[in-house]
Amino acid sequence: LGLARTFQIMRPFVGLSVRDNVAVAAHYSKRTHARGMARARDKADEVLEWVGLAPRGNADVTSLTTGERKKLELCRALAMDPTLLLLDEVMAGLNPAEVAETMELIRRVNGLGVTIALIEHLMKAVMGLCDRILVLHNGARIALGTPDEVGRDPAVIEAYLGSRYAQSQPAVGHDDDRDHAP
Repeated sequence: LGLARTFQIMRPFVGLSVRDNVAVAAHYSKRTHARGMARARDKADEVLEWVGLAPRGNADVTSLTTGERKKLELCRALAMDPTLLLLDEVMAGLNPAEVAETMELIRRVNGLGVTIALIEHLMKAVMGLCDRILVLHNGARIALGTPDEVGRDPAVIEAYLGSRYAQSQPAVGHDDDRDHAP
């Protein structure tokens, strides 16, 4: 239906190859129309190539590194041809080079016209990828705005760095209902 997601805790289909893990997603997607495993595998090959995981296509998923498993999660979601892609901690556990590579990959996906909702604790990625940011603290909205606005927001600074740092920052305009969930 146009919605796909990755999972923070990666759970590939053990016993299947990387390619077949992606093909399963393509086969059961209502958008790819890849009915039949031959068509689903073709879609898997296309996505694996695009993401850069094609050389590992025949590998057993248990042999993948954390970075490769994260890419596999993304491949499975992309095989469904989403218009909205939810990414849940897609960069957790990655080294700096893998983070940079994943950020570029996310930019490429977005460049295809796919809307991305990113849940991420890595601030470098959030600030570098997002047009709009919603910050929650203890389940309540404390900020909503551009990366620059959110990065200077005293409530955000206090929540993440403590009140001493928040008091030294210039105030940024807020809407009056910022403490309420949208």
